[in-house]
Amino acid sequence: MRPKDIEAMVTTMLEKIVEDVDIEIVDVIFDREGGQWFLRVYICRPEGISIDHCTFINEALGKELDSLDPIPHSYILEVSSSGEKPLRKESDYIRFRGRRVLINTYAPINGKKSLEGRLLGLEDDTIKLDINGEHVHIPFDKVSRARLVVEI
Repeated sequence: MRPKDIEAMVTTMLEKIVEDVDIEIVDVIFDREGGQWFLRVYICRPEGISIDHCTFINEALGKELDSLDPIPHSYILEVSSSGEKPLRKESDYIRFRGRRVLINTYAPINGKKSLEGRLLGLEDDTIKLDINGEHVHIPFDKVSRARLVVEI
């Protein structure tokens, strides 16, 4: 099974697990790092995420995965707050409107390949960012990496 297929299957499992609780599944990533496979689940809720929320998801998902055993090799399951969550899908740029983000691009935008500012949203495949009062437009297909920035 391809990593994207595993991510989709786990997302479906998680939707059932959280349907009666106030926890949102932000992202599921299954990838290889340093020779080890990781299944990472990012969660959030308006009031914040505690260790108890992460433990609940970890245990419920772990039981489901153990009973079905759909992943043919060993992996590490990690459940955490979305915190500095990577922005990967167009829907992420809509969901996290108003949050601070760091966006890296393949080519310079206004002379920079790394831009940090307040996310204004996504419209017509263009990410709109407020950087110290200046509105910057970044074509979605020019983004190499993007993530939320934790605000203190």
